[in-house]
Amino acid sequence: MRTTLMASTIAHDKGVALVTGSAQGIGKAIAIRLASDGYKVGLNDIASKKELLHALAVEIEQKHGAGSTFVAIADVGDEEEVETMVKDTVKALGGLDVMVANAGILGQVKPIITLSPEEFDTVLRVNLRGVFLCYKYAAIQMIAQNRGGRIIGASSVTGKQALELAEHNITVNAYAPGFIATPMVSNFTGETDPDLTGNRYFKQLPRFAKIGKPEDIASIVSYLASKEAHYITGK
Repeated sequence: MRTTLMASTIAHDKGVALVTGSAQGIGKAIAIRLASDGYKVGLNDIASKKELLHALAVEIEQKHGAGSTFVAIADVGDEEEVETMVKDTVKALGGLDVMVANAGILGQVKPIITLSPEEFDTVLRVNLRGVFLCYKYAAIQMIAQNRGGRIIGASSVTGKQALELAEHNITVNAYAPGFIATPMVSNFTGETDPDLTGNRYFKQLPRFAKIGKPEDIASIVSYLASKEAHYITGK
């Protein structure tokens, strides 16, 4: 599968960010926030989310100008597709300064004694292998550019990469979203309450537990991508 190219016609001050799993939920909020921060944004998701991705591209370009986005249809668990996604994003937008490896799935929540290896592998393929591949090809590109960069992921796979890439002025950090009101969570629980406050799963949480919004995570990523966060890595 090849990625889908959209031409770039304008330059933004901050550089280029690529956000995987950005068709909806947390990824969408991150993409919108980074575009507002001044980045050109590569938008990635799987083929079934193509229409949502293009709608997001239109939304961002209406606000920030033609050429401020690039749509890359790719499966982050497939190495060839991730490599192509990064190369095509660079070709379309002029480089890569921030990689946000956000794509992830919930999988099946079952007792371990009933969870099959196939179900376990499905989650690992996206949530672990996908993050690894995005880190790998973002790092290759950023090292080649020799201007540093930011690699951010929804994963704990950061410590070793942070040490390895420090000499190239590339920081590597992760975020753990927790309970966030997103379409993926609503679909998983089978309920349609948009803010999840009436969701039976969340009613079981302690009173002090907060249900977050995608924008809450987007603000964290915005900071980790900024120049001010240059001293933070491996977190």
